[in-house]
Amino acid sequence: MVELLQNLIDGLGRGSIYALLALGVAVVFGVMHLLNFAHGELITVSGYAAYWALNDGWSWYLTVPLIVVVAVLTSLVIERVAFSRVRGADQFTLLLTSFGVHFVVFAIFLLYVSASVKTFPRPGWVTNTYAVGSLRIEVFDTVVIVVTLLTLAGTTWVLQRTTFGLSLRAAAADFDTARLMGIRSDSVIRGAFALSGLLAGIASVFWLMRAGSTVPSAGIDPMLKGVLAALIGGLGSLRGAVLGGFALGMAEVLLRSRLPDSVASLTEGVVFLLIALLFIFRPQGLVAVDHAERV
Repeated sequence: MVELLQNLIDGLGRGSIYALLALGVAVVFGVMHLLNFAHGELITVSGYAAYWALNDGWSWYLTVPLIVVVAVLTSLVIERVAFSRVRGADQFTLLLTSFGVHFVVFAIFLLYVSASVKTFPRPGWVTNTYAVGSLRIEVFDTVVIVVTLLTLAGTTWVLQRTTFGLSLRAAAADFDTARLMGIRSDSVIRGAFALSGLLAGIASVFWLMRAGSTVPSAGIDPMLKGVLAALIGGLGSLRGAVLGGFALGMAEVLLRSRLPDSVASLTEGVVFLLIALLFIFRPQGLVAVDHAERV
């Protein structure tokens, strides 16, 4: 029982980061019906910003807001330079554009920075633990879970209680009708990318704290996790994206602890197999919606 509780806490910590990434993917998909495979590049750019700052003597207290700001600005720049030029195009064109952004950012860092791993110091408390009865809980997991819950609560408040949130929900429900009602498409789309960047920035902070390094391909893994979590939850559902993130994190941790040692290294493969089965038998995801969901 203690081991199961330990795994559940670990899974919540991992799933919290996935939930933030998935929610960022889902926000942009809700407005543009774009499955953004360039979402991970926000973490790549933020990672190099963290590397520069921390090795230049910055503390993590200053680096954390820098990471978030860089992620938001990068998201807005990507929207302005790439996606604003293909608005109204079919989904396949949007998808190709997102892949193009990914390869361009990867190539820039590969050619003009370095292909080698860039390391930076991690906060000292990342590996600390504390006891609750028989449980040993990581301080890192606790911070991740608390910050994620606060972020999700804040995002819900913005979507439910602000004019921007109302515009975003209207655009997600029916973009053409929302424009006829006077909602400015430019503002809504840029706001969606800014919110997506904010969520990715918060996720980046914890991803980079755990990794302690970055490379030009650093965004690939978090991008895949975010997209997979959004697909598991059901594209178009913001609540589903969060649920998918937590489900993916739980699955990884529980499988790694339950599988025999001889096959524990195949956890990723088993997770992908389970996801494939989910898509075969429930292709709409855990939360089915006919269109981008009102939240």
